[in-house]
Amino acid sequence: MKGYLFVACWGVLVWLFATLFFVFFGKKVLFSPDSDPFFMSLFLLTAGTAILLLAVTFLYSLFDQSKNATLKFGLIGTAVGLTLDAFSLTNHRYIFPELNESQIIAFTVWMSFAYALYLIIPAMVNERRGGGLIWHKRV
Repeated sequence: MKGYLFVACWGVLVWLFATLFFVFFGKKVLFSPDSDPFFMSLFLLTAGTAILLLAVTFLYSLFDQSKNATLKFGLIGTAVGLTLDAFSLTNHRYIFPELNESQIIAFTVWMSFAYALYLIIPAMVNERRGGGLIWHKRV
């Protein structure tokens, strides 16, 4: 149980960092989905998220060197983050007071890509380290 609490704390930290980024910079980086800069902004935010998640995954793997540690990080971190984001989106008027409704939609679109990356990147790191994945062929 102690190991799951440790990884859950990492999930909270990742969520907190992302949330605070959009609290402070969301007005400048989130655009209405029907505007011209939306796709470029989404692409840059997603690329930056991928790079940061890769770095955080490697950093986490330095602290937890157990088998499939990065998979545990991705799964539990995603579950923790999605749960916390359910509350932050429900209370977006208080959490993100500077963002208008279309920017909240843009945030939600980014968030969907970010959580996909949160599952994929740790799985890829696990695969590179020889951890193997569930869907490997049996010999």
